[in-house]
Order: sequence, then structure tokens, then C-alpha cells
Amino acid sequence: MFLHVTKVEYLHDYAIRVTFNDGRRGEADLADALRGPVFEPLKDKALFSQVSVDPELETVIWPNGADLAPEFLYFKAFRDDPALAKQFEEWGYSAGSKTQ
Repeated sequence: MFLHVTKVEYLHDYAIRVTFNDGRRGEADLADALRGPVFEPLKDKALFSQVSVDPELETVIWPNGADLAPEFLYFKAFRDDPALAKQFEEWGYSAGSKTQ
């Protein structure tokens, strides 16, 4: 099954609540992911709070063109779940990593 984002809600600061097509919902703090020319502008909380789901990409997007892979969001939301550790490793994420 391919992972997709079905819903996103801005919570506070750089945190969002993300719902995925597998039915899971979790909170992802993206503060440490806001690096580089596309993501730096999102440090403006007014812009960050304009997060939405792109119906074609089926992931989160922002008005400045930034987007994040559903797998990365899933990792950020559920990285402390030991049952998902193997899946995260297959995707190239490790439980100890904060960003990738």
C-alpha cells in the first residue's frame, strides 16, 4: 500500500496533526525540518499555519511550494512506535534520527 495524507490540521508553532490513508492519525513537530531555501520561509508561523493537503500529491503542501513526503511525516508522527521501527529503517529513517 502506498502511504498518503488524507487530512492535516495546524496545531501550534511548527506542529501539525496528520491523518493517513491507513487510518492512523498523529502529531508531527516539523521545527527541525525547516532548513534550506524552500523550508526556511516556513519559520514564519503565519505561512506555516497555511498547511493543506494537495489532492494530487496526497501530501502536505504550503503556499510557497514546499511539500513533504508522506513517509517522512509518518516517521515524524510515529517514530517512537517500536512496531514501526523496521518500516522506518526500510524507508531510510532510524529511531534516533530527527530529520532526513
